[in-house]
Amino acid sequence: MKVAVIRFPGANCDQDALHALRDDAHIDAEYVWHEDHSLRGYDAALLPGGFTYGDYLRCGAMAAGAPILDEVARFAREGRPVIGVCNGFQILCEAGLLPGALMANAKQKFLCRDVHLQAVNRSSFWTRGVTKTLRMPIAHLEGRYVADPDTICRLEDEDRIAFRYVPGPGESPEDANPNGATHAIAGVLNEKGNVLGIMPHPERATRKILGSDDGLLILRALCAAKAAA
Repeated sequence: MKVAVIRFPGANCDQDALHALRDDAHIDAEYVWHEDHSLRGYDAALLPGGFTYGDYLRCGAMAAGAPILDEVARFAREGRPVIGVCNGFQILCEAGLLPGALMANAKQKFLCRDVHLQAVNRSSFWTRGVTKTLRMPIAHLEGRYVADPDTICRLEDEDRIAFRYVPGPGESPEDANPNGATHAIAGVLNEKGNVLGIMPHPERATRKILGSDDGLLILRALCAAKAAA
């Protein structure tokens, strides 16, 4: 398994992603510049978090037009693993690879805290190994997942909601959904289940000294995907 970590101007989580994959998940990974036109030699793609192009238009809107997104879309069509984290999730939605959109948090404030997640879908390779509640950090201003009612119903019916925010120890249900996301949705899948968009940061939760290593359950799913291919 070799993962392309896509680098965009303004992204600030690409180094976190690269080192989490290499040093903690023990997966081969390299940077690929957003202006490149090929992902030849790679098995999967990770679109990291950050603030591509300063979020000057809409979060992820400018990055969604990068040349490398044609290759990312090809990976999606071919059933290869693609994961977008935070701003990467926004890019995947803006590029039409995932449904819905990420809007400003309900209280219009930047959020930087740990959250708790549960896997809803248990059949995709991203989620089938996640049987416990996960603890991971968020860091976003526009992380509230929204979609029209028909899309939400389709995601529910097709089992494409990957993760939901749930209460952690001592939290109320109201506090558990930090950004006001529709149905507390924290991550969604495409129709094939190979493309995952997720707002919390698994690459920042790969060592217990950081507060949690639960993110490894998601990143190491890449190895299972390679074995199943």
